[in-house]
Amino acid sequence: MTQVIRKFSSKESRKPRILILGGGFAGSNVLREAQNRLGNNAEITLVSQDNFFLFTPMLPEISSGMLHPSDISTPIRTFCKTANFCHAKVLSIDLEERKVTVVRIFDQKETVLEYDYIVLAMGSRDNFFGNANIEEFAFTIKTLEDAIAIRNHAISVLECADQEKDKILQEQLLRFVIVGGGFAGVEIATEINHFLHDAAKNFYKNIDPSKIRVIIVSARNGILPEVGQELGNFALDYVRKSGIEVITNTKAVDAGEDHVLLSDNTIIPCATLIWAGGVTVDPLIASLKCEHGASGRVVVDKYLKLEEYPNIFALGDCAHLVDHHNGAVYPTTAQIAIRQAKVVAKNLAAEINGQDNTMEAFDYKNKGVMATIGKCVGVALINGRKVYGFQAWFLWRLFYWLNLPTNEKKIKVAFDWLLHLIFRADIMTVGFIKKKTLTRLETPIYSVLERTQEESSSENLSYL
Repeated sequence: MTQVIRKFSSKESRKPRILILGGGFAGSNVLREAQNRLGNNAEITLVSQDNFFLFTPMLPEISSGMLHPSDISTPIRTFCKTANFCHAKVLSIDLEERKVTVVRIFDQKETVLEYDYIVLAMGSRDNFFGNANIEEFAFTIKTLEDAIAIRNHAISVLECADQEKDKILQEQLLRFVIVGGGFAGVEIATEINHFLHDAAKNFYKNIDPSKIRVIIVSARNGILPEVGQELGNFALDYVRKSGIEVITNTKAVDAGEDHVLLSDNTIIPCATLIWAGGVTVDPLIASLKCEHGASGRVVVDKYLKLEEYPNIFALGDCAHLVDHHNGAVYPTTAQIAIRQAKVVAKNLAAEINGQDNTMEAFDYKNKGVMATIGKCVGVALINGRKVYGFQAWFLWRLFYWLNLPTNEKKIKVAFDWLLHLIFRADIMTVGFIKKKTLTRLETPIYSVLERTQEESSSENLSYL
């Protein structure tokens, strides 16, 4: 039975009700900023199916064991000074009736929440482009559970490979395929690569570290297109020199439990497939009856409001807004979401207080992008300046460390980084381990690097 709560008559005097849907960078920052501006003058409720804010840029370091899951996750209730928190999943949004139906996480009980103003900040979902097999057999790297699952799986693969006497099957176990040459794909590949080699060297006597193969499959002619061609080429050369193999201009088109099929008909036998091949807007946002951009995000004006519904704000992965500086749609990055949150909170307060003339238009020029590509090595494009090597890696760490939400998290992360420099990798598994069934393929294993340097006219399936 659906429970409807907080009904008011039109004559009843009450505070304006604000619903914030989503507890990521966008939603949690709107919550914090709105509380500071509105205090007790509004009834604010944040709805999220996770009861914590996750600092997603550091997820790869969870998968390698460098950081602990609690280092990058903060309970949302610690942000709620005057606001309420609803631990629930959003089922539907009725823009006309101003109602949101949610289902409580614990017992699946449905509840209807009414609102005067709503903030759409629900984030995005992994985009598998309709490939059901890849969705079934691939790991993803978007949630805390994803990072923990990858870590447990990687350690389990090492344990299995250490016992395996069949050399072909052992090499198949030690092959890790990451699809996606963007930030997420490159950073998870480099973290996993260092972890696997360090662990094999220190703990697994029956594994030759040189047999570990980490492979990045990129649909583009290189990696990290966001940082430009020069830095992208530097990153590609460095990643390859570190032992990671990169296949460019190729897509993953199918997968099974023990292999990946590429668009050039190459089959890669492997025990691990990690998908970092793109994201898409939340289906609930894409289904709203309002104007949408090509990606499915809702179109907003310069104040981050929907023109058809002036009581609705959208930001982050949900908002389609063109950057007048370059004519492109603002990207779905954490730094954009944080800046948009400040504008949304200010404009919410202005509208509630009847000060529409003080509303602020969102205008932000991206100051730069950064990525780590190895141990103490990174690339960065900051205000047009190209930075690479240790300096870029240090800037990446400093920037994200400063943006951790609390001093407690800053201390814990800094301490874990220090410990990682002193002690060896931790190889203990905690939690669920994904079961695998592998088939021994009686085929030679060719080097990806050698294959990418040769031109082949054969249309038959080849094996790596």
